[in-house]
Amino acid sequence: MKNLEAKFRLSNHAEAEARASALGYTRRAVLHQRDTFFRVANGKLKLREENGSAVLIYYNRDESGPLMLSNYEIVKVADPPRTLRILAAALGPIAVVEKVRTLMMRDNVRLHLDKVARLGDWGEIEAVIAEGDDPERSRSAVDEILAALGVDKPNLIDVSYFEMLAKS
Repeated sequence: MKNLEAKFRLSNHAEAEARASALGYTRRAVLHQRDTFFRVANGKLKLREENGSAVLIYYNRDESGPLMLSNYEIVKVADPPRTLRILAAALGPIAVVEKVRTLMMRDNVRLHLDKVARLGDWGEIEAVIAEGDDPERSRSAVDEILAALGVDKPNLIDVSYFEMLAKS
């Protein structure tokens, strides 16, 4: 699977949600997420615990600047505590990121309004790219929501939350 994504500092959570709603985005969920990242040779691997369930996510990003193309795989986890213990023992955790995410969607575009522990408020856009589809076809939808939120391209962030935590 692939997505085109952008991350940015969010100055006003409620205002961002209102602006997105005006474009037709709808609130789908409020998610309490805990992402544990592990040492791997390539890409990033995290166990995401979310509202009582969990998934394992592996992804890598093309180094294409702040508007990034990601390739990812997701698998459901039946026993999150045991999986966490096994991965921690085998690979070693490198970071834990906790956040409350408001998920909004329109068509294939997901807007995440995140309150990240120790980092504050952030926004993240993910345009999910269908198999065989050109990522450029979703760029205009990403650009549209960025403009509505008042986010200029120079204000996009090209690192993950756990990388930001490591620098703080």
